[in-house]
Amino acid sequence: MTSLRRRGVRRGVARLAAACLLAAGLVSTGSSAVGSTAAGEVTGAAVVPVQTTGPADKRFNLVLMGDGYTAAELPRFRADVERHLSMLWSIEPFASYRSYINVWAVELPSNESGVDCDPSLDAPARDTALDMGFWGGCNPDSVQRLLTVDGRKAAAAADLVPGTSSANRQIVALANSSTYGGAGGSYATASGGNALSALITPHEIGHSLGNLQDEYDYYARGVPGGAYGGGEPSSVHHTLLTEQQMRDQRAKWWRWLGEESESGGVIGRHEGGLYSTKGVWRPSRHSIMKTLGYAFDQVEREVMVRAISAKVNLVQDHTPTERPLGADRTVWVDTLHPVGGELAVEWRLDGRPLTTGGARTVDLRTLGLSPGRTYALTATVTDPTPFVRDPTVRGSAALTRTVSWTVNPALGTPEDTTPVAFTGHTATTAPVGARSVVYADTTHPARQVPAVTWSLDGRPVSNPGNDRDLDLRSLRLAPGTHSLTARIAGTERELRWTVDALAASVSYELSPPLRTVRRPGQPVEYVYDGPFTMRLTARDDQDGAVVSQFRVDGDGWYTYYGWPTDAGAPFLFSPSGTVIDDLVYGKLGRSRAVPWDDATPDYGTHTVEYRTVDAAGNVGRAQRFLVTLVQP
Repeated sequence: MTSLRRRGVRRGVARLAAACLLAAGLVSTGSSAVGSTAAGEVTGAAVVPVQTTGPADKRFNLVLMGDGYTAAELPRFRADVERHLSMLWSIEPFASYRSYINVWAVELPSNESGVDCDPSLDAPARDTALDMGFWGGCNPDSVQRLLTVDGRKAAAAADLVPGTSSANRQIVALANSSTYGGAGGSYATASGGNALSALITPHEIGHSLGNLQDEYDYYARGVPGGAYGGGEPSSVHHTLLTEQQMRDQRAKWWRWLGEESESGGVIGRHEGGLYSTKGVWRPSRHSIMKTLGYAFDQVEREVMVRAISAKVNLVQDHTPTERPLGADRTVWVDTLHPVGGELAVEWRLDGRPLTTGGARTVDLRTLGLSPGRTYALTATVTDPTPFVRDPTVRGSAALTRTVSWTVNPALGTPEDTTPVAFTGHTATTAPVGARSVVYADTTHPARQVPAVTWSLDGRPVSNPGNDRDLDLRSLRLAPGTHSLTARIAGTERELRWTVDALAASVSYELSPPLRTVRRPGQPVEYVYDGPFTMRLTARDDQDGAVVSQFRVDGDGWYTYYGWPTDAGAPFLFSPSGTVIDDLVYGKLGRSRAVPWDDATPDYGTHTVEYRTVDAAGNVGRAQRFLVTLVQP
């Protein structure tokens, strides 16, 4: 913790990761008012469940709170929360593991609007709930964009969320400000209303949850970081090794070498990182840990999958294991249900695999067990996600869990009157995407295996083996809206979802070109001899925010946010890029992040692609146009 003295009061502030010193449907409604807490000096707060996927003590809990929002401005806080979450759900692995995460908003009305020292040190102090402030809490030796929070009050506010603790939650404090700023560490902070602020949140969670390090090649903005002088970094995504050494030693990201990076380019060895310009290398040319707007690359994504999964247990419940079981009953496990893919369940009897097709329940009566001896039964639950290649990660408790029972056929099972019913399921209150896994869990009568049958638009869907999950990707749904039903066989109990299989659309608007070239069967081409702007406008036939993305010449997909200084302004492309606060934005062709990157204009023709990610997780088909930059 860092503490600063301001207005005569000693206040704990968030531990600061270098991240923001430098760089910067599952929805439920309703709120419950809570009382004050003297220890944390938080009063008049309300806890609002934004996304509930399960009990708080069995989920990773994201707790967002606002500061400097008056009671009349709480609708603005709610809009900022929605924008930050929409961005988070568009980024892997949060998109695939959204179902592991509960989201809570702690609404804290402040007496005054805004936060301290915004934007300058001589700006007035505000009377706010969490005492957030720029300049490191109004410290003249700090920097403007360092946005801190009173850590004691932030923790007290988060403690108002039942079932959460420092072990199973991440705090994100949003300031009512349009000034760029944030901080990372134990508590992440971001300005709520800045064009780039929603991109800070996943970056900071990368630090605090995944222990990822910054890939910047500078410490102070505008000043190259110099040469790295240390030994082999402990950071999983920095190294001194060559690609051949990584392969020979099977070290660092050797399993991903040569693959197209999720954040653009190829996974390899790119110089710069850990605040040094030379002498240390990272996996990708750019990723979200280097440049806000890009994705986590595969190396970082694997780390984040493990980090998120380590906050939960893949096995949510199971047949009790304390005593031996009779052979006249069923045995079951309830698992988590990632949105991005089904978990695998393997059953073994005395070490021999059983043919169950990944079912969550096995009926011991079908196994022909002999009396006079006992058997060892196990169920191993594994996440087979392609996001993970390291067998050590795959085999860790985060991605693999095993439950064991002793079966004694001489024992009998008491009568069980458990009624057949649905228990947990994918929320039915919002459309699900065409690439989602939808689930429906049931109760577990001791002598019955309730079968779940699925139908789409009134037609039965084959789903052998694990009938609790249905992977909609396997159905190759036609664009449009569909009706999905899950029913417990032999009963009238059913669940219904709307499936959104139509991605949001997006259109572009460019500033006037020198000329427009149209050729049959080719994308339209626009010719410029200097800077030009591009505005992307998304539309969807369903509720929920849509994230637009673009990329140039096949580079990484980059989130469209308007312009760094104005979210309502179009994105500006220019031959050498535009320097804003010692970072560079919008260079056409090969991107440029800092002033010392190559500024040589890339004259010639470039391909600009654009697409959307909607609230249901549908990723739109990429469309494109051409831009030719000619010398003036």
